[in-house]
Amino acid sequence: MQPHYRRLGTWQQCGGLSLLFALSGCGGDDSHASGTGGAGSSAGGHSAAGGASATGGVAAASGATAAGQGGTGGGVSGNSSTGGAPPTGGTGASGRSGGGASPVGGTGGTGVAGAPAGGGGSSGTGASGAGATAGGAAGASAGGAGAGGGSAGASSTTDATIVPDPGWACGMKDGIPPPTKGKLAFTITLNISAEHDVGKTQYGQRRLLDVSGGTIAGDKLTGTVVTGGLEYELTLDNGVMEYQSINVLETSAGRIFVRSCGVAQDKNSDARIIPDFEAATSGGNAFLNTGKWVATRELTTGKMKLDVYDIADVTAGDPKVVLKKPDGVPAQPFECNMTKGTQGSTVFTENVSLGTSYQINNAKKGSRNIIPITGGTTTGKVVGKILNGGADYQLSGSLDAWYTLAPDNGEFILVRNCGATGGLIPWFEAKVGGAYDFLNTQAYLSSAPGAGGGGVSITFYDRK
Repeated sequence: MQPHYRRLGTWQQCGGLSLLFALSGCGGDDSHASGTGGAGSSAGGHSAAGGASATGGVAAASGATAAGQGGTGGGVSGNSSTGGAPPTGGTGASGRSGGGASPVGGTGGTGVAGAPAGGGGSSGTGASGAGATAGGAAGASAGGAGAGGGSAGASSTTDATIVPDPGWACGMKDGIPPPTKGKLAFTITLNISAEHDVGKTQYGQRRLLDVSGGTIAGDKLTGTVVTGGLEYELTLDNGVMEYQSINVLETSAGRIFVRSCGVAQDKNSDARIIPDFEAATSGGNAFLNTGKWVATRELTTGKMKLDVYDIADVTAGDPKVVLKKPDGVPAQPFECNMTKGTQGSTVFTENVSLGTSYQINNAKKGSRNIIPITGGTTTGKVVGKILNGGADYQLSGSLDAWYTLAPDNGEFILVRNCGATGGLIPWFEAKVGGAYDFLNTQAYLSSAPGAGGGGVSITFYDRK
């Protein structure tokens, strides 16, 4: 097949000095070619056998929480106590229990992650007090035992619905139910070839993971993962985790573009990942376009495993864990930067190396032309190289390039440059207080791609 460029309905010959105005790479049309709280729900005031029941912790205003009031331990040694239901959104009570048996947990309420923890319950011999959740993480599951007495114990979110912050709702603002209540459809295992610590940015502590292939196995889908994917992690100051990724899957029925969004109460809690699949609207992968999917996430050395569940029949019910961003912290962007202007002075120039392009035709959101980014260099106010990874995931003529800069000083800069040809607007994320903190103002515009060594050349300007 003769290689070619595509530019908004026109074709341009690869090789020689042909200009590339739409950041298109050389390649064919074969879409099957290989490519790569205070806790809201501790058991509030355990009611001991033969004793009085205490009232659960008191919720403070504006999401803050006060330490729970102590329950009256009326039980005798050897008798079990029954946990009372907690107040919605309140702090965990520091209920005391008699020696001998552990108290039975009360019904979980709605906890808020990110608020200060309530007071941990003290315990008698062999009994668990109703511990508040550490770090403001929220409540125990319905009927669960109180968290470890005498200290602030962390509650499991395995059986809880996680309600994400509105600034990173991942399309499920009313709550993400436990995926394991659904049906396991398939497992995606990613090979992680590198990890990059971007540092503290305006959104939180940022880390980037490079994907170098992988596998897909399961009853609903089998195949491989294309090399060049990007996995983004963000840790907020209150411990809440936010995830984002962009990958391409390869199957016998064609390629699948997938952009995922996810959250977790903290780094030690179960993550909920919501993949948005874009497959051909006809054929064996079309079911992915209309399904409702949530994945678990397990990261080990060199691997990331995503168990993808069909949750079409799962309801987001109680108990619920509500995640909140710290006050004053902006939400990381999910959509392209749309702030327009006119070009001012030159900031820096990229020479971007490109791999062979490929297509995903007639997919859920339209046809994509994907051009892998394989490296390059930068000059000007940013001097360094471009990492191998990411791509321009063009959709119906609009550009959407995701990639990473590695300046010579050892820092990393995340880039997303998207928009119509001739109207590209970049988004940058760099370390706060670092040499490239000035890019975090987002006050920049991008040129259209032109001819460059081994690929294309792009210049960034101050926006006027």
